[in-house]
Amino acid sequence: MDFEAFRKDIVDNGWKVHGVEVYENSVLTHSFGDTTENIHELYSITKSVLSAAVGIAYDEGLIDLDRCILEYISKEYVEKMTEENKADFEKISVRRLMTLSVEGLPFRPEGEDWLAFSLACKLESPETPSFNYSNISAYLVGVALQNAIGRDVGVFLEERLFAPLGIEKYEYIRSPEGYFYGASGMKLTVSDLSKIGLLFYHGGVFKSKDAAGNETCRRILSEEYVKMATSIQQMNREGGYGFFIWKYRSGFSFNGKWKQKCYILTKEGILVSYLSDIRDDSHELLESMEKHILGI
Repeated sequence: MDFEAFRKDIVDNGWKVHGVEVYENSVLTHSFGDTTENIHELYSITKSVLSAAVGIAYDEGLIDLDRCILEYISKEYVEKMTEENKADFEKISVRRLMTLSVEGLPFRPEGEDWLAFSLACKLESPETPSFNYSNISAYLVGVALQNAIGRDVGVFLEERLFAPLGIEKYEYIRSPEGYFYGASGMKLTVSDLSKIGLLFYHGGVFKSKDAAGNETCRRILSEEYVKMATSIQQMNREGGYGFFIWKYRSGFSFNGKWKQKCYILTKEGILVSYLSDIRDDSHELLESMEKHILGI
């Protein structure tokens, strides 16, 4: 591993990378830039954070991934749907939405009532799973989760995920009608993104050290859920997708729009997190990371 060469590539090329962390066998071995001071946009990594929230509820029997999404939507909204749309959505489970395998949903919700807009979308071949990247899928999962647990998803995340992981700096947004927007809009520090990555790296257990240096372990997600979330549930051209988590080489990754990344390679014992604002389709940052950090 040549972290200095990776750092040099970032600086020499003027890539707008806020900060980077590299863990080897759960130990922070390299860091660069702003990793702890400021929070930065996660964009679609928000979906992976939502996956953790769903996992907590799933482990407690509060949500059934194979139930129809309409069973977790307020009755007043379901009653306003057309019979055709209702019949289509009755074929869609929470699991289907978490694997982004519902054709016909636009990229994002619109208007002043995102839930009404989403439920009015015309689905294509609703009975057949097919990968379709849509923020509406994650938004609907967030709505379903709130109705399943009977409380605000943002507050649930704060109490059940952020607090145990020691995450104190964060921002997130809600839809116009007040639901946690699970598709995007969250901000964290690089270091706190790494904590969520480490939670999945350890199969749902978060390891930390107290003031005396003693290691403590706390299970937050079941190993069962982590295995499901990080394994291929739906194939796509990128190599596969789990529950709002991407397949990456021998492991998996959390991915954001403008090169926000957390790569978790459990077999190799490596975790790499970085938050950036590089608004193009280039792969230079990834290629540099793979070359200098992963040795590919």
